[in-house]
Amino acid sequence: METDNTMVYPIAIVGGGLAGLCAAIHLQKAGKQVILFEKKHYPFHRVCGEYVSNETKSYLTKIGLNLENLDIQKISKFQFTAPSGKSLDYPLDLGGFGLSRYTLDNELYKIALNCGVHCKTGTEVEDIIYQENQFKIRLSHSNQIIYAKYVLGAFGKRAKLDQYLQRPFLQARSPYVGVKYHIRYQYPKDLISLHNFENGYCGISAIEDEKFCLCYLTSRENLRKYKNVSEMERNILWKNPHLKKIFLEAEFLYDKPEVINEISFSPKKQIENHIIMIGDTAGLITPLCGNGMAMAIHSAKLISEIILENFDNREAVEAQYQKAWKNYFGFRLWAGRQIQSLFGHPILTELVRYFFKICRPALGIFIQSTHGNEF
Repeated sequence: METDNTMVYPIAIVGGGLAGLCAAIHLQKAGKQVILFEKKHYPFHRVCGEYVSNETKSYLTKIGLNLENLDIQKISKFQFTAPSGKSLDYPLDLGGFGLSRYTLDNELYKIALNCGVHCKTGTEVEDIIYQENQFKIRLSHSNQIIYAKYVLGAFGKRAKLDQYLQRPFLQARSPYVGVKYHIRYQYPKDLISLHNFENGYCGISAIEDEKFCLCYLTSRENLRKYKNVSEMERNILWKNPHLKKIFLEAEFLYDKPEVINEISFSPKKQIENHIIMIGDTAGLITPLCGNGMAMAIHSAKLISEIILENFDNREAVEAQYQKAWKNYFGFRLWAGRQIQSLFGHPILTELVRYFFKICRPALGIFIQSTHGNEF
């Protein structure tokens, strides 16, 4: 049933990042009409490391993404440096590829449109009410009401809807700030580097069009000490000689960096008032693990398959998804939080680097603990 102000869908997805777009495409191609809400207009930048594990390749190809036409950069080596500048290199068994979210999200958006997903961009969801076994979705600045049997929450790391739903992870303020640039720089294209500094770490890896993604996580305390981001970078990040060299020699392509505040790595619930959370909305792995994009894509595959198998049984959908999330991601999220505690302190980070140098198999276990198999 539809009127001018009312629409009814089997599935609504709130948020058009990797998880939201992949789930929309998967479900739509399987015959379930999907409406997707994204508050911005594609293409746009996101704060993200923009390294994608190769475990995603077969699934992305299956849902219609032609990676070979997107100038992806194949990444097979890992470099780790302590704040002092001392480094450690290691081959990546599975490896990955670099591609900006600006390009990747936009390509997935075009696939979603072409397969029939009703994409409402520039549209923010005000609230979601569950009653009588369906959802009522109200939009900001609109009198239109959308009803859906299932709602997938894919609205990212932190959003107004988290506050509306009173999600527990919001009760504790997060000390983290994320900053991203695109740069041009003479740097190995097959290498992803993780450069540590006091209370943070910075990743750099190649993306399309001869560019590199430079993305770092730091503390609000670091930012508060100085007048602005640039001053903080000069006084904190530049103490690592690798980062100082990059900042002095690279061509920075943004007028100002992309910044996101209050990034929380606390555990999150996968179901909130029957809304099924996917991607970062369901749980965020620490950026140093380099696997957040793959987990978001994998979560979309998991929930799509579960919904298609159990569409008329909400209880089964919710139970199976929570079990699958725990099985595939529970340990990786926990491991990421433990690993993060080892970095960001000059002495401790140096000890970790030295330990991995003399016990190289341990570094392989470290990397493997936060990654999955091809799906």
